[in-house]
Amino acid sequence: MLDQALTRLDDAARYLDLDADVLEKLKYPRETTKVRLMIRMDDGSRKSFMAWRCRYDDTRGPTKGGIRFHPDSTMEEVETLAFWMTFKCAVMNLPYGGGKGAVRIDPHTLSKAELERLSRAYIQAFSKIIGPDRDVPAPDVYTNSMVMGWMADEYASIVGEATPAVITGKPIALGGSLGRDDATARGGYYLVRRLAQQLGLEPGARVAVQGFGNAGQHIARLLATDGYKIVAVSDSKGAVHCSSGLDIGMLLAAKGRGSVASLAGSEGIFSLPADDLVSVDCELLVPAALEDMIHEGNAASVKARVVLELANGPITPEADEILSRKNVMVLPDILANAGGVTVSYFEWVQNRQGYYWPVEEVHARLKTMMEREADAIWALSQEKTITLRSAAYVHALARLAGAIEAHGTQQFFTS
Repeated sequence: MLDQALTRLDDAARYLDLDADVLEKLKYPRETTKVRLMIRMDDGSRKSFMAWRCRYDDTRGPTKGGIRFHPDSTMEEVETLAFWMTFKCAVMNLPYGGGKGAVRIDPHTLSKAELERLSRAYIQAFSKIIGPDRDVPAPDVYTNSMVMGWMADEYASIVGEATPAVITGKPIALGGSLGRDDATARGGYYLVRRLAQQLGLEPGARVAVQGFGNAGQHIARLLATDGYKIVAVSDSKGAVHCSSGLDIGMLLAAKGRGSVASLAGSEGIFSLPADDLVSVDCELLVPAALEDMIHEGNAASVKARVVLELANGPITPEADEILSRKNVMVLPDILANAGGVTVSYFEWVQNRQGYYWPVEEVHARLKTMMEREADAIWALSQEKTITLRSAAYVHALARLAGAIEAHGTQQFFTS
């Protein structure tokens, strides 16, 4: 998995005159810590779970990245996600490096009390690795503001003082930022609107959303409100399709009952195998689930003109090549879903200032930053005649290289 991600680095390096030391530094994570968490279950037994935290690169500042609770998590996955975060933060010009964490667990099998004990155990294990100036976690797959609140509280207990800037994505009452709940989707929405004319994606275009979790729900709502037509949506239990458009309120209600698939059979709404969503006839496809959802086996069936990567790594390198040959424009994850880490940065800044912004200011700042980087990456792709993904990596790598070189050669022997 990490080997695949590193192909993006090698590709970007071809367009820059880099010192070999830069690539050597970025090909390997700075540190990855592995622990086994032991927690007391509600029945009195004790169970253990593997957990990781990776600090991939801290050249540009403290590492930043989410913590996921997922039964299929691995160390290599964590390191790959931390690599992507390194480039994502550089794309947005945030003063961060890339980090990531995970626990191999299906949180749906835990009671709320067990989930809290697991969350606190994670911080107990990694309290010396994280910190406002060293490594700043956030929510990811199957974690949320409640989990981040428990983690921030545990860290405060360990260090003996309130330290809200240690973790972002917290509840508002504990120092969270307004606008964080829909930040990932909102950043993607601002990107689509900024490049709408170049991409041929004016309101009225048909949209298919793969993965109706937090990001998928919010992007569907934002685009539908703006006049786009949501024609297909999937979640882990199935998918639905309606050529005349799906009502967002009905989708949210169905998801609340368990799955969007429960809408199948309603007037004009048809059931669809979840795996077939990528082949729906539409102008914009939004993969908002997990990694590698568009791969060599299904990329040729994509009918969309544009793909907005709200998930991390949803398209494999092999699929990328197929989509490029089909002239499908991909808005890459390290730009498209960077709204989440950008508003996490805003939260960190507000925590350190002790001054909190109204939601309108959060939205305005996010819009400005997304549009600035979108313009730069679009211009770079046109100048060098390369894909937007390659342009995004070149853009980020230039910033990383500048920071690495500015540190001096001694850094390679001490860090």
